[in-house]
Amino acid sequence: MTDTEGDRRPAGELEASVLAALWAAGQPLTAARVREAISMPLARTTVATILARLFEKGTIGRQEAGRGFAYFPTQDAHGLTARRMHRELDQGSDRTTVLARFVDQLSAEDEEVLRGLLEGDGR
Repeated sequence: MTDTEGDRRPAGELEASVLAALWAAGQPLTAARVREAISMPLARTTVATILARLFEKGTIGRQEAGRGFAYFPTQDAHGLTARRMHRELDQGSDRTTVLARFVDQLSAEDEEVLRGLLEGDGR
């Protein structure tokens, strides 16, 4: 089955589906196995493109498997979220303002967790 213009999904949604399949598998998967594991019908080339993009970003790694590759996540979901947060912070021109606004929007509970982490209680 091929993707049609009307069936296009945002790249972020497709990447999230592929990552979810890799995390759930707990072992490296070939592109064919990833395609089987995700809940949406995608063309083989679409899955290959998503895997290539995730590999280029460093989000997944790969190892030789037969004539192709098997793919695996380089971080768990929490690590990936932290990486995205760092990337967003690095793109800002005024880190202090970005961090201040982030902290201003934290719930009291999240602020307490963050304070504990900064003080080194290791939560």
